[in-house]
Amino acid sequence: MLDKLLNRPVSVTMVLLVFIVLGLIGIGKLPVSLIPDVDIPYVTVQISDPGMSARTLDEAVVSPLRQSLMQINHLKDIKSESKDGSATITLTFEEGRDIDYFYIEANEKVDRAMSSLPKMDRPKVFKASATDIPAFFMNISLREGGDFRHLSEFASNVIARRIEQLPEVAMVDISGCSDSEILIIPDQDALKRVGMSLDQFESDLSAANVSLSNLTIRDGEYHYNVKFHSFASSAEDISRVYFHAGDRMLQIKDVADVSVKEVPRSGMVMSDGKDAVSLAVIKQSEARMSDLKKAIDEQVRIFGVDYPEVEFTVTRDQTELLEYSIRNLLLNIILAVLLDCIIIFLFMKDFKSPFLVAFTIPVSLVISFFVFYGIGISINIISLSGLLLGMGMMVDNTIVLTDNITGRWNRGEGLRKAVVEGTKEVSGAMLSSVLTTCAVFIPLVFLNGLAGELFFDQAVAVTVILLTSYLVTVIVIPVYYWVLYKKQDAFKPDKFLGKLEVKGAVPLYDKVVSFFLGHRWLAWALPCFCTLLIVLCAAFMQREKLPPISYSDAIINIDWNEHIAIDVNKARVARLQESIQDDCDQITAMVGVQQFVLGHSGDPSMTEASIYFRCKSPKAMEKVKARLDENISREYPAAGVSFSSSGNIFDMVFAEKEPQLLARIRSVGIVGLEVESLRETINDVRAAVPEADIDDIPVKTDILYISDPEKMALYGISFSQLTDVLANSLNGNRVFEIVRGDMTLPVVMGTDVRDMDQLLSEKIGDIPVRALMRQSWDSDFKSLIAGAEGGYYPLPLDVKSSQVRKLMPKVTSAVRQSGRYDVSFAGSWFSNAEMVRQMTMILLIAISLLFLILASQFESLLQPVIILSEIVIDIAFSLAIIWILGVSINLMSLIGLVVICGIVINDSILKIDTINRLVRQGMAVESAIHEAGHRRLKAIIMTSLTTILAVLPFLSRGNMGDDLQYPMALVVVIGMTIGTLVSLFYVPTVYSAIYRRK
Repeated sequence: MLDKLLNRPVSVTMVLLVFIVLGLIGIGKLPVSLIPDVDIPYVTVQISDPGMSARTLDEAVVSPLRQSLMQINHLKDIKSESKDGSATITLTFEEGRDIDYFYIEANEKVDRAMSSLPKMDRPKVFKASATDIPAFFMNISLREGGDFRHLSEFASNVIARRIEQLPEVAMVDISGCSDSEILIIPDQDALKRVGMSLDQFESDLSAANVSLSNLTIRDGEYHYNVKFHSFASSAEDISRVYFHAGDRMLQIKDVADVSVKEVPRSGMVMSDGKDAVSLAVIKQSEARMSDLKKAIDEQVRIFGVDYPEVEFTVTRDQTELLEYSIRNLLLNIILAVLLDCIIIFLFMKDFKSPFLVAFTIPVSLVISFFVFYGIGISINIISLSGLLLGMGMMVDNTIVLTDNITGRWNRGEGLRKAVVEGTKEVSGAMLSSVLTTCAVFIPLVFLNGLAGELFFDQAVAVTVILLTSYLVTVIVIPVYYWVLYKKQDAFKPDKFLGKLEVKGAVPLYDKVVSFFLGHRWLAWALPCFCTLLIVLCAAFMQREKLPPISYSDAIINIDWNEHIAIDVNKARVARLQESIQDDCDQITAMVGVQQFVLGHSGDPSMTEASIYFRCKSPKAMEKVKARLDENISREYPAAGVSFSSSGNIFDMVFAEKEPQLLARIRSVGIVGLEVESLRETINDVRAAVPEADIDDIPVKTDILYISDPEKMALYGISFSQLTDVLANSLNGNRVFEIVRGDMTLPVVMGTDVRDMDQLLSEKIGDIPVRALMRQSWDSDFKSLIAGAEGGYYPLPLDVKSSQVRKLMPKVTSAVRQSGRYDVSFAGSWFSNAEMVRQMTMILLIAISLLFLILASQFESLLQPVIILSEIVIDIAFSLAIIWILGVSINLMSLIGLVVICGIVINDSILKIDTINRLVRQGMAVESAIHEAGHRRLKAIIMTSLTTILAVLPFLSRGNMGDDLQYPMALVVVIGMTIGTLVSLFYVPTVYSAIYRRK
């Protein structure tokens, strides 16, 4: 078939152009995303009731709801956290399941439980999704000050709606708005003068708001709906409402003050020091990030022209992260291609052969994109890294083929025969090399959970590009080789490139091979030593899920651990902003409770805050973090501080959500957790493990009012009267609501009490409130945590992974010392250990597949063992060197180890294949080893260098894409360097030790 194709170069070119055009069309249609679209196995239930304390909410609502949700199948873990006024239940499911089904089932469980819960708003159920991460936030603030309530109404009614009309936008979530209410403060003396009680006044006030619905009237043949327009639609209308007081006709304004006031705020947003409204823009799942970015940029430009007094700031832009990461990956691919071409030019010594090799790269890439489009793989940092890995290996086939054809041509064969027979000679070995490489990537899809789903793209990308390049190499490259060289009588190196030759390379190779052949005991000693080295590295190296990733922005989360008012919280945050504003490009502070529906800022209380800051570089960001930490610890020693990334889909999927070790302390009796006794237990743990930094228990202090039933009975005052007075005093008595379109304006009656003394001075008739109850203080946990085993206190212990095994018995002993508590353990140490175990199994599966493929190629059970023995050496040296360089055992470095298992043996496959053919031709084993080395030395060095140079650009760091790939690239570079030496010298030594007497 190949002989016929040599006569049809135009036909071959036309067919190739068809696939290239299809590939270019596929590139334009492929979706672009940061990571592959995967199901995230989390469902969250959010519960809100401002009138309930954390303890009441946990006992009355969260506990029964948690018990109901635990009945859902395939539930991996459940955790609830109850705070004053709100609670969150997080359900974690087994990966790989349909999260939509669990979302529906969780909603059904909530609906069924509603009948047994107190009267409250229905809990909201959310499923975690890649589309829930806002593409960016838009902060809206006034340039020169003004009425913030008007800005809030403008942002929610105008800006948010105009953005939601864009086809690329799914929804706009909003926080930081200021709401209004109509406050009615009765004049107690005026009410007494007209002989009216507070209850009568409230009744007359409520009568001003009339709402009739579903009323109809018939008038002859006609049928009409009846509507009633309420007179009370504003503060002025309410103040002019008439009512009877005995024989007198009065207006509300005669006995009460009616005014429009800002609803007391429990949270706010600040952008660069100014009050702001924050919009979280969420992308449609089918839309491309680039299209969304263009649409929003155009809208911001229009807003700037239409509303010059308003400032629009786009922040936390996910499109920048995506574009930057993918742009760096593409630049690294281009750089790798250039480096590979330089190496090929230097070794091939003419300009036609390197053209063939370089031609394979773009053609295979473009055709691979067509295949990507056909099987539904997107362009993302995982698939692009797979392409980069594959690109370093796909030129290997072309190098081996052109080198073999040129070698046969130089040894006296005709060009046509050299092309046909040279292709046939190595096509089997090349296919075996491709299959062995694919064999180590394919088992990656068997990784449990999200890692397996994500790295499916990498495995498919490598497989597609290797198979594509193989077909291009064995079908297209021989045809073009024939077309380029058919007018030449013999292969003639370029005059300039022919002078660039490393003299003495072959004699040096022979000397080293002879040394190893003279010391065959190394064939057995080296694998034994390397096995011990692997065990040592596995025991003592740091383990983590992912390598450290550099960001130029971050979020500081602050819990002041004090009962401060929201304005005090704001003032503290403003001072912190001032201390860092010169070193930051943008700062957004979210103070107190946020109004986002989807919980983009977590579930903060009024005494918490988070500050997002973006700097010019990761180094500047680290300096800002250190300054913030120092300022808070100096000025607010009671505050708890933690830093987190700014929030992107990659962090949502992979971020470590737990410390290295988490001790879950639970009560063994029926009493439950108590603050004082738990403090003693924590002190025991602190004494037992002084190397762990253990924080104090977060505790809140509440005011407790205890009524006196005897005095209430004596004065004839009921509990409802007492609670009504308290509600009025705290402006918590909502009389009715005025509906304006889709907005509501609450009408509240109160007395606008400013402090506790004034509250206790309020009177029911002539009896002061302080005579009917006494005031006390109550301490309790700030938040209540519970899981499948019930309530527990989470004690984080951030220690090195090597210390975990020693720490657990000490912590267990300290906790059980009092006899009141027991402990269980969780944390990232366990999940990381499971990850290492999975990767070890995948490595064994990959090696087994390699053995089967090699055994079928060589028709031998012994020669695959010779080839695979070098894997032990490569893994040992790779682990040892990355340990010295400070790189941990993580998912990416482990994938690098799996990768080198497939690619380092390619050179050995060609070497053993050549030795076998020479031995079958009658050569002695040692002579065949030397001759095979002479024939394959250049090809082996070239293929190794091209693979190393393809991943070399990833050894730079400083962005998410490069940081993620750095450990894998480092392992590949080390493994390929060691593997090349092993293929050249160690493998022939083992072959000689086994076959020299046969």
